[in-house]
Amino acid sequence: MDSYLGEYLPIAVFLMVAAGLSLAFVIGSFIVGKQAPDIEKLTAYECGFDAFDDSRKPFDVRFYLVAILFIIFDLEVAFLFPWAVALGDIGMFGFWSMMVFLGVLTIGFAYEWKKGALEWE
Repeated sequence: MDSYLGEYLPIAVFLMVAAGLSLAFVIGSFIVGKQAPDIEKLTAYECGFDAFDDSRKPFDVRFYLVAILFIIFDLEVAFLFPWAVALGDIGMFGFWSMMVFLGVLTIGFAYEWKKGALEWE
């Protein structure tokens, strides 16, 4: 039983070292880092409106439209990596099925572009 548990000792040591280094980095950043937020650091970031404001305040939906389009096309492009790895095993059927997939993806992208979803006015 001891030899069986001894095989997990390197993993336990690795986890302890990783946790210790992570804690040291976080504490070190608080000690060394400058803790003086100014008006520029407290402004809205990426979303265009203040995060801690009235929730009934109207906002622009285009932020979410661009985010959804990015997620859709980014996830579809992620299918290219396993396809490229397995290309030798799947043969011509796999190649042409991916070409059809990329064609549909391109048509969808052209449709979104034509509709003006990617323009910011």
